[in-house]
Amino acid sequence: MPLVSIRHLTTYRYRNPVALGEHRMMLRPLESYDQRLVSAELAVWPQPAVLRNVHDVFGNCVSIARFTGRAERLSVESRVTLEHTPQPAFDFDGESYAQTLPLAYSEEDHPDLAQSIERQHSDPTGELEAWARRFVRRAGATSLRTLLTDMTHAIHGEFAYGTRLTGAPQAPLETLALGSGSCRDFAMLMIEAVRSLGLAARFVSGYVYSSSKSGGSQKAGRTGGGHTHAWVRVYLPSCGWVEFDPTNGIVGNADLVRVAIARDPRQAAPLHGTWSGLPADYLGMDVEVEVSVEAEADTQPAPLRRVAQGY
Repeated sequence: MPLVSIRHLTTYRYRNPVALGEHRMMLRPLESYDQRLVSAELAVWPQPAVLRNVHDVFGNCVSIARFTGRAERLSVESRVTLEHTPQPAFDFDGESYAQTLPLAYSEEDHPDLAQSIERQHSDPTGELEAWARRFVRRAGATSLRTLLTDMTHAIHGEFAYGTRLTGAPQAPLETLALGSGSCRDFAMLMIEAVRSLGLAARFVSGYVYSSSKSGGSQKAGRTGGGHTHAWVRVYLPSCGWVEFDPTNGIVGNADLVRVAIARDPRQAAPLHGTWSGLPADYLGMDVEVEVSVEAEADTQPAPLRRVAQGY
């Protein structure tokens, strides 16, 4: 199994010392069957007056920092190492998943999935739904495995990727019209498309790496490497939440390190907060993400550490 190390450094720069408000940091990967943390460190400068950890409504790990005094710079650095063991997307004990469309969730599951089925973007002429239905068979049952795989590969193959590190995702209709977008644009396009078919879908934020390489930086690997990445998870009975990366055409969670899961991408921001000063004081933000991979992990879990001082 790959042993993945991630360094994520964000630095805000100001012309004059500003008063820093509360900042929320969502940088710690979620532990599960497929990813197990070996070590995790969080360094914040200036040192917060208070630094505490909570879980949000989706169970994501959130660190909350509060400050006193003023500073010309705010830096947040996360360093994590984890074992990553991708799981099969559909096949279990050699049997293929055979769920078909239309899909009716159980009475027990539907109340918890309802908001992940509800569409968030307008589609007044049904253009997005029509695009989604191109993957539905005209006669007979449509395999969800085939539909979701084909949709993932279609976005990967037919849309042009462009890096855009800031700002909200494009509306899905805008992505359709442009034929291009960033990873979060493609994620929202697929989320809204499958929601139009009655499926529950959520936004995932994290990191992507290339398991075909070992040692060194992964910036030149998968599309979307070198910064945070976004993809989709869809809930399918018997399989649970299955992940799809339309940017890279990945079905399943190979090469994808999950950090945050949300109904809306605004709920999965890696770092956000407030500051007080003159508008002209803000000089800019710099982000560095480095991912390195070793082919096999042969380590014992170490105690997790938290560092809350300058570096």
